[in-house]
Amino acid sequence: MKRTLSFGLAVLLLGSLASALWAAEEAQPTFRTRLTEHGSGIAGTLPPADYGRGVLEELPALASDPSQLWQMDLRGCDLSQLDLTAKLAELQRADFDSKTVWPSALPAGFDPAAIVDTGKNPDLGVRALHAEGITGKGIGIAILDQGLLVDHVEYSDRLRLYEEIHCLDWAAQMHGPAVASLAVGKTVGVAPDADLYYIAETHAKDNLGSFEGRSFAEIVDFTVTATSIDRILEINRSLPEERKIRVISISVEWTPQHAGYNDVMAAVARATQEGVFVLSVALRETHGLEFMGLDRDPLGDPEAVASYALSSAMRRCLAMRQGSPLLVPMDARATASPTGAEDYVFYPQGGISWTVPYLAGLYALA
Repeated sequence: MKRTLSFGLAVLLLGSLASALWAAEEAQPTFRTRLTEHGSGIAGTLPPADYGRGVLEELPALASDPSQLWQMDLRGCDLSQLDLTAKLAELQRADFDSKTVWPSALPAGFDPAAIVDTGKNPDLGVRALHAEGITGKGIGIAILDQGLLVDHVEYSDRLRLYEEIHCLDWAAQMHGPAVASLAVGKTVGVAPDADLYYIAETHAKDNLGSFEGRSFAEIVDFTVTATSIDRILEINRSLPEERKIRVISISVEWTPQHAGYNDVMAAVARATQEGVFVLSVALRETHGLEFMGLDRDPLGDPEAVASYALSSAMRRCLAMRQGSPLLVPMDARATASPTGAEDYVFYPQGGISWTVPYLAGLYALA
């Protein structure tokens, strides 16, 4: 089977990278590397994201394919002039955040605040483990991803390191706060007491050219990711045994067709030798392991197994695979938002990117 960046829904990350590169071409920033002096602390900060979408006169139209992402993107939108009482089907597929302004006329049963509160639940008994004191305390989780809003309340008090390596981001990106909070967030995360070590990196080539018409394989260079893994290992060697980094979360896939493939595979091997598990969308490539993401109705109970199912896109992927992959909660999650230190965002569809920090959190608990 031809390998792709994801199992269908992980185009989320590709779209996020595309946005960064488009903006980079307009502003023409340079790749930036900012390291801390002693391998701890904050090497720099990024301003919050500002979507600034303003007043909507009508909702976007839904596509016939429910697996298509961003059909109903209401983040930062003012909907106060709309009557949405007959729009339950549309709103159940809506991305929205703390900056979304809602009208008084909403469908019966649609409560944005309740949906966000439910979406913060890391699902399927994880909070019961927290109640038993299994919270990841003393375990380090490293994340390599896009630019982070370092002061978000979900993780700021456990952020031990923020550095940038070959990073293009001019502001906090949607992906970074999401994966950080899914792994270690106070109210969102699987391992809410784990230490967070974060490197913002852009695994793209220096000569970007135009993104339009170019494939993911033509843009990426995973030598950057290899460098970032090695930086995490360097920092980890200086940490006391009781505070070691045990897992690195990378929500992207690499294959032999990508530049830097041999470098990143060698870096993963070095991490494995040093007792650090590298979790990525390329887990089949690196460790011979398989996982896929599960959908959940935004109004469904996150603690009930019956609330979860494979989406149509995931079912198609499963039919093309051999064996039985691990199935992981993926959709209908609320995460930290890049728009403010106390802001949250709800994603009805998260893509496979959301499952990697979830698994990293479980590994920390284990």
